[in-house]
Amino acid sequence: MTKVKVTVIKKFNPKEVFGHEITYPRGDIVPTCYVFDEGEEFIIENLEKPEKFCGWGWKTVVKDIELLTSGEDVEWTPPGIIYSSCTDGARPVCFQLERIDR
Repeated sequence: MTKVKVTVIKKFNPKEVFGHEITYPRGDIVPTCYVFDEGEEFIIENLEKPEKFCGWGWKTVVKDIELLTSGEDVEWTPPGIIYSSCTDGARPVCFQLERIDR
């Protein structure tokens, strides 16, 4: 099966998204995503979620990974590459997905 390299491109904090900080109901400030580091890479094989990959982010990108592993491309990016992002609206994370041919 084709492998896909997932690279963390950018993490946004709530202030970048909303123009101000936001807080949890208990009063703590919502931080930037703490799961991923910008520049971090994951190699996906057999559509298996890496242990450290956030479940929320995985649910978002797995559909795009499936597309790449099936050999499909999208028209708005170079062949073999899709840009995707986590749907956490308060602190999204953007990824580059790249098909790696065996």
